Amino acid sequence: MPHCVLTLKLIGLAFDYYDGGKEQVFGFSYFYGGFLVGPQFTLRNYQKLVSREMTDVPGQPPNSVVPSLKRFGLGLITLAIFTIGGPYYSDSYYLTDEFEAHPFWYKCVYILLWVKINLYKYISCWLITEGVCVLSGLGYNGKNEKGEHQWDACANVRVWLFETTPLFTGTINSFNINTNAWVARHVFKRLKFLGNKLLSQMFTLLFLAIWHGLHSGYLICFSLEFIIVNVEKQAQSLVRDSPLLTSIAQGPLYPFVYVVQQLIHWLFMGYPLVPFCLFTYDKWLKVYSSIYFCGHIFFFVAFLILPYLRKVFVPRKRGSEKKED
Repeated sequence: MPHCVLTLKLIGLAFDYYDGGKEQVFGFSYFYGGFLVGPQFTLRNYQKLVSREMTDVPGQPPNSVVPSLKRFGLGLITLAIFTIGGPYYSDSYYLTDEFEAHPFWYKCVYILLWVKINLYKYISCWLITEGVCVLSGLGYNGKNEKGEHQWDACANVRVWLFETTPLFTGTINSFNINTNAWVARHVFKRLKFLGNKLLSQMFTLLFLAIWHGLHSGYLICFSLEFIIVNVEKQAQSLVRDSPLLTSIAQGPLYPFVYVVQQLIHWLFMGYPLVPFCLFTYDKWLKVYSSIYFCGHIFFFVAFLILPYLRKVFVPRKRGSEKKED
């Protein structure tokens, strides 16, 4: 893990060096607030930290003890959840005969709870590390519109969004924020020459998969993310363009819709993370077979029927009717 994180940081340094022609700084690479699990930050921000510009009091150490303790405390809470719940929902249980013997519904519920608890492992690390960065001053992010000092420059997780969003894209946007921003800046935007946003997204996710390692589980995970995100965008577009579906989504039935969304959301958040955690095809294939590849089937069917649902629920514009006539 440390070398995995270090590799990403050094790639970023290489890009920064290429773009700005700055001398390499080894303190940047091995800074104690980001060496083990991130977050990613630019060489320029590190230089500002060294020159004491990353502070609410220019030239002086930052007044950041309280905001750093808040993130540290929140990190301890999420760490406690993982420490208590982790042994009950372990990766190794997927490969046991006991898991295989359970009915389909039980396995789906297990995946849903497993991913929710196990993601706290990452969140707790990021929150505690963020507290370190805030304390050092690297987390300083200027003032907001109200003139209040902000300490979220190294925030790697938006806890409230992570806990409440019913959307896959919402979880992605709230999770591993700095790495996602790094990839968007150094990979996705540099693929603009392809002239196709989907291709850029696909190659960006391919980069992430290869960066994590060469196990097949990483490729499966990020390819599923590509499919899930794009199917969700189509579904959101359908709801947004349909007056009937919009009224249902925003009406009295919203609490019920929200609960159903959350169940689907967390079940299929866990689904692509199974191969991510089990690594090799013989392991993740065994789990997927035991749940009948339900995630693949669900999103394949959704991909096929969404265009037809659009024709049913989205009213045609008068101009298009005239064109057909």
